Amino acid sequence: MNNKWYILFGPLLFAQFSIAQTKQITTDDQVWVGYSNQTRLSNKWGILGDANLRTKRDFFTNFYHAIARAGIMYYLNDATRVAAGYAYVNNFPDIGHKDVSQPEHRPWQQIQWQNAAGKKSITQRFRLEERFRRKILNDSTLAPGYVFNFRARYQFSMQFPLSRKGIAPHTFSILANDEVMVNFGKTIVYNYFDQNRFFVGLAYQTDASSHVQFGYMNVFQQLSSGYQARYSNIIRLFYYHNIDARKKT
Repeated sequence: MNNKWYILFGPLLFAQFSIAQTKQITTDDQVWVGYSNQTRLSNKWGILGDANLRTKRDFFTNFYHAIARAGIMYYLNDATRVAAGYAYVNNFPDIGHKDVSQPEHRPWQQIQWQNAAGKKSITQRFRLEERFRRKILNDSTLAPGYVFNFRARYQFSMQFPLSRKGIAPHTFSILANDEVMVNFGKTIVYNYFDQNRFFVGLAYQTDASSHVQFGYMNVFQQLSSGYQARYSNIIRLFYYHNIDARKKT
Protein backbone atom coordinates (compact mmCIF):
# COMPACT_ATOMS: atom_id res chain seq x y z
CA MET A 1 0.00 0.00 0.00
CA ASN A 2 1.52 3.34 -1.02
CA ASN A 3 1.75 6.35 1.28
CA LYS A 4 -1.37 8.08 -0.06
CA TRP A 5 -3.55 5.06 0.60
CA TYR A 6 -2.07 4.54 4.06
CA ILE A 7 -2.74 8.15 5.03
CA LEU A 8 -6.37 7.83 3.91
CA PHE A 9 -7.27 4.39 5.24
CA GLY A 10 -4.50 3.40 7.68
CA PRO A 11 -5.82 5.23 10.78
CA LEU A 12 -9.30 3.74 10.32
CA LEU A 13 -7.98 0.20 10.01
CA PHE A 14 -5.68 0.68 13.04
CA ALA A 15 -8.60 1.96 15.14
CA GLN A 16 -10.71 -1.00 14.04
CA PHE A 17 -7.93 -3.44 15.03
CA SER A 18 -7.46 -1.76 18.42
CA ILE A 19 -11.17 -1.91 19.28
CA ALA A 20 -11.35 -5.57 18.23
CA GLN A 21 -8.79 -6.58 20.89
CA THR A 22 -11.29 -5.90 23.72
CA LYS A 23 -14.35 -7.67 22.25
CA GLN A 24 -15.84 -11.13 21.94
CA ILE A 25 -15.56 -11.50 18.19
CA THR A 26 -17.86 -13.51 15.92
CA THR A 27 -16.37 -14.09 12.47
CA ASP A 28 -18.47 -14.46 9.36
CA ASP A 29 -18.02 -15.00 5.60
CA GLN A 30 -20.58 -13.29 3.39
CA VAL A 31 -21.56 -12.48 -0.19
CA TRP A 32 -23.20 -9.17 -1.13
CA VAL A 33 -24.83 -8.71 -4.53
CA GLY A 34 -26.67 -5.58 -5.61
CA TYR A 35 -28.00 -3.26 -8.28
CA SER A 36 -27.87 0.55 -8.02
CA ASN A 37 -29.46 3.13 -10.32
CA GLN A 38 -29.25 6.91 -10.57
CA THR A 39 -31.37 8.55 -13.27
CA ARG A 40 -31.09 12.27 -14.01
CA LEU A 41 -34.45 13.56 -15.25
CA SER A 42 -33.59 17.25 -15.67
CA ASN A 43 -30.80 19.70 -14.88
CA LYS A 44 -31.97 19.80 -11.25
CA TRP A 45 -33.95 16.62 -10.51
CA GLY A 46 -33.39 12.89 -10.57
CA ILE A 47 -34.32 9.61 -8.91
CA LEU A 48 -32.25 6.81 -7.44
CA GLY A 49 -32.77 3.33 -6.12
CA ASP A 50 -30.92 0.18 -5.22
CA ALA A 51 -31.58 -3.37 -4.12
CA ASN A 52 -29.16 -5.81 -2.56
CA LEU A 53 -29.08 -9.21 -0.95
CA ARG A 54 -26.54 -10.37 1.61
CA THR A 55 -25.69 -13.86 2.76
CA LYS A 56 -23.82 -15.12 5.83
CA ARG A 57 -22.21 -18.23 7.34
CA ASP A 58 -19.54 -19.61 5.01
CA PHE A 59 -20.65 -17.32 2.18
CA PHE A 60 -23.77 -19.22 1.07
CA THR A 61 -25.32 -20.97 4.09
CA ASN A 62 -27.97 -18.42 5.14
CA PHE A 63 -29.37 -15.02 4.21
CA TYR A 64 -28.43 -11.96 6.29
CA HIS A 65 -30.15 -8.84 4.90
CA ALA A 66 -32.39 -7.87 1.98
CA ILE A 67 -32.59 -4.14 1.28
CA ALA A 68 -34.66 -2.06 -1.16
CA ARG A 69 -34.01 1.69 -1.27
CA ALA A 70 -35.51 4.55 -3.32
CA GLY A 71 -35.21 8.33 -3.29
CA ILE A 72 -35.34 11.68 -5.06
CA MET A 73 -32.20 13.68 -5.95
CA TYR A 74 -31.66 17.40 -6.39
CA TYR A 75 -28.54 18.50 -8.29
CA LEU A 76 -26.89 21.57 -6.77
CA ASN A 77 -24.46 21.31 -9.69
CA ASP A 78 -22.92 18.55 -11.80
CA ALA A 79 -20.59 17.50 -8.97
CA THR A 80 -22.87 17.87 -5.92
CA ARG A 81 -26.28 16.40 -5.28
CA VAL A 82 -28.58 15.96 -2.29
CA ALA A 83 -31.15 13.22 -1.92
CA ALA A 84 -33.79 11.85 0.44
CA GLY A 85 -35.82 8.67 0.45
CA TYR A 86 -36.90 5.48 2.18
CA ALA A 87 -35.44 1.99 2.57
CA TYR A 88 -37.07 -1.23 3.65
CA VAL A 89 -34.79 -3.80 5.28
CA ASN A 90 -35.51 -7.42 6.11
CA ASN A 91 -33.11 -8.65 8.76
CA PHE A 92 -33.15 -12.43 8.42
CA PRO A 93 -32.93 -14.56 11.62
CA ASP A 94 -29.79 -13.73 13.58
CA ILE A 95 -28.46 -13.25 17.12
CA GLY A 96 -31.41 -12.32 19.38
CA HIS A 97 -34.09 -13.43 16.88
CA LYS A 98 -32.86 -16.81 15.68
CA ASP A 99 -36.25 -18.02 14.40
CA VAL A 100 -37.86 -14.87 13.04
CA SER A 101 -36.96 -12.05 10.63
CA GLN A 102 -36.89 -8.47 11.92
CA PRO A 103 -38.33 -5.79 9.59
CA GLU A 104 -36.85 -2.29 9.53
CA HIS A 105 -38.13 0.99 8.08
CA ARG A 106 -35.37 3.47 7.26
CA PRO A 107 -35.97 7.02 5.99
CA TRP A 108 -32.68 8.65 4.92
CA GLN A 109 -31.10 11.87 3.63
CA GLN A 110 -27.69 12.37 2.02
CA ILE A 111 -25.31 14.70 0.22
CA GLN A 112 -22.77 13.43 -2.30
CA TRP A 113 -19.74 15.07 -3.94
CA GLN A 114 -17.91 13.68 -6.95
CA ASN A 115 -14.72 15.22 -8.32
CA ALA A 116 -11.97 14.31 -10.74
CA ALA A 117 -8.30 14.64 -9.81
CA GLY A 118 -6.47 14.07 -13.05
CA LYS A 119 -7.77 10.75 -14.32
CA LYS A 120 -8.75 9.65 -10.81
CA SER A 121 -12.31 9.93 -9.50
CA ILE A 122 -13.00 10.87 -5.87
CA THR A 123 -16.46 10.51 -4.31
CA GLN A 124 -17.59 11.48 -0.83
CA ARG A 125 -21.00 10.79 0.69
CA PHE A 126 -22.60 11.73 4.00
CA ARG A 127 -25.87 9.96 4.83
CA LEU A 128 -28.21 10.30 7.81
CA GLU A 129 -30.62 7.46 8.53
CA GLU A 130 -33.62 7.19 10.87
CA ARG A 131 -33.90 3.51 11.80
CA PHE A 132 -37.20 1.99 12.97
CA ARG A 133 -36.51 -1.65 13.85
CA ARG A 134 -39.33 -3.89 15.00
CA LYS A 135 -39.10 -4.84 18.67
CA ILE A 136 -38.28 -8.46 19.51
CA LEU A 137 -39.94 -10.45 22.30
CA ASN A 138 -37.75 -13.55 22.09
CA ASP A 139 -35.87 -15.74 19.61
CA SER A 140 -39.05 -16.63 17.71
CA THR A 141 -41.50 -13.77 18.34
CA LEU A 142 -41.71 -10.11 17.34
CA ALA A 143 -43.18 -7.58 19.78
CA PRO A 144 -45.42 -4.57 19.07
CA GLY A 145 -43.70 -1.27 18.28
CA TYR A 146 -40.27 -0.24 17.07
CA VAL A 147 -36.84 0.63 18.47
CA PHE A 148 -35.62 3.96 17.02
CA ASN A 149 -32.18 5.48 16.58
CA PHE A 150 -30.26 7.70 14.18
CA ARG A 151 -27.21 6.55 12.24
CA ALA A 152 -24.70 8.82 10.47
CA ARG A 153 -22.51 7.42 7.67
CA TYR A 154 -19.51 8.92 5.90
CA GLN A 155 -17.95 7.25 2.86
CA PHE A 156 -14.77 8.20 1.00
CA SER A 157 -14.07 6.47 -2.32
CA MET A 158 -11.24 6.65 -4.86
CA GLN A 159 -11.15 5.13 -8.34
CA PHE A 160 -7.88 4.75 -10.27
CA PRO A 161 -8.17 3.88 -13.98
CA LEU A 162 -5.81 1.25 -15.37
CA SER A 163 -6.15 2.54 -18.93
CA ARG A 164 -4.60 5.61 -20.50
CA LYS A 165 -8.14 6.47 -21.65
CA GLY A 166 -9.14 7.12 -18.05
CA ILE A 167 -12.53 5.86 -16.87
CA ALA A 168 -13.96 4.90 -20.26
CA PRO A 169 -16.09 2.08 -21.72
CA HIS A 170 -14.47 -1.37 -21.66
CA THR A 171 -11.71 -0.37 -19.24
CA PHE A 172 -10.79 -1.49 -15.73
CA SER A 173 -10.13 0.62 -12.64
CA ILE A 174 -8.92 -0.05 -9.11
CA LEU A 175 -11.49 1.01 -6.53
CA ALA A 176 -11.00 1.56 -2.79
CA ASN A 177 -13.39 3.05 -0.27
CA ASP A 178 -14.00 3.24 3.43
CA GLU A 179 -17.25 3.98 5.25
CA VAL A 180 -17.64 4.76 8.96
CA MET A 181 -21.05 4.54 10.68
CA VAL A 182 -21.99 6.07 14.03
CA ASN A 183 -25.22 5.53 16.02
CA PHE A 184 -26.91 8.09 18.24
CA GLY A 185 -30.25 8.50 20.02
CA LYS A 186 -31.86 7.62 23.36
CA THR A 187 -31.74 3.87 22.77
CA ILE A 188 -28.00 3.78 22.06
CA VAL A 189 -25.95 2.85 25.13
CA TYR A 190 -22.91 0.76 24.22
CA ASN A 191 -22.52 1.03 20.45
CA TYR A 192 -22.20 4.67 19.43
CA PHE A 193 -19.61 3.34 17.01
CA ASP A 194 -21.62 1.04 14.75
CA GLN A 195 -19.26 -0.27 12.08
CA ASN A 196 -16.46 0.34 9.60
CA ARG A 197 -16.53 -1.00 6.02
CA PHE A 198 -13.38 -1.14 3.92
CA PHE A 199 -13.59 -2.26 0.29
CA VAL A 200 -10.96 -2.81 -2.38
CA GLY A 201 -11.56 -4.28 -5.81
CA LEU A 202 -11.92 -3.75 -9.53
CA ALA A 203 -14.46 -1.75 -11.52
CA TYR A 204 -15.19 -2.62 -15.14
CA GLN A 205 -16.86 0.12 -17.21
CA THR A 206 -19.34 -1.83 -19.34
CA ASP A 207 -20.42 1.28 -21.29
CA ALA A 208 -20.70 5.05 -20.83
CA SER A 209 -23.51 4.76 -18.27
CA SER A 210 -22.81 1.59 -16.27
CA HIS A 211 -20.09 -0.38 -14.54
CA VAL A 212 -19.58 -3.49 -12.44
CA GLN A 213 -17.67 -3.59 -9.14
CA PHE A 214 -16.15 -6.80 -7.77
CA GLY A 215 -13.88 -7.19 -4.80
CA TYR A 216 -13.29 -7.80 -1.11
CA MET A 217 -14.94 -5.97 1.77
CA ASN A 218 -13.96 -6.13 5.42
CA VAL A 219 -16.59 -5.12 7.98
CA PHE A 220 -16.04 -4.66 11.69
CA GLN A 221 -19.33 -4.10 13.57
CA GLN A 222 -19.89 -3.28 17.22
CA LEU A 223 -23.02 -5.07 18.52
CA SER A 224 -25.48 -3.42 20.90
CA SER A 225 -24.36 -5.52 23.90
CA GLY A 226 -21.12 -3.53 24.09
CA TYR A 227 -18.84 -6.54 24.56
CA GLN A 228 -19.65 -8.40 21.34
CA ALA A 229 -18.59 -7.59 17.79
CA ARG A 230 -18.82 -9.14 14.34
CA TYR A 231 -15.88 -9.37 11.94
CA SER A 232 -16.97 -10.17 8.38
CA ASN A 233 -15.07 -11.12 5.24
CA ILE A 234 -17.23 -10.30 2.25
CA ILE A 235 -17.18 -10.94 -1.48
CA ARG A 236 -19.08 -8.03 -3.06
CA LEU A 237 -20.51 -7.82 -6.60
CA PHE A 238 -22.51 -4.70 -7.54
CA TYR A 239 -23.85 -3.34 -10.83
CA TYR A 240 -24.16 0.46 -11.09
CA HIS A 241 -26.34 2.10 -13.73
CA ASN A 242 -26.33 5.88 -14.25
CA ILE A 243 -28.84 7.19 -16.79
CA ASP A 244 -29.07 10.72 -18.18
CA ALA A 245 -32.70 11.05 -19.35
CA ARG A 246 -32.52 14.76 -20.14
CA LYS A 247 -33.72 15.73 -23.59
CA LYS A 248 -30.84 16.41 -25.93
CA THR A 249 -30.92 19.82 -27.61
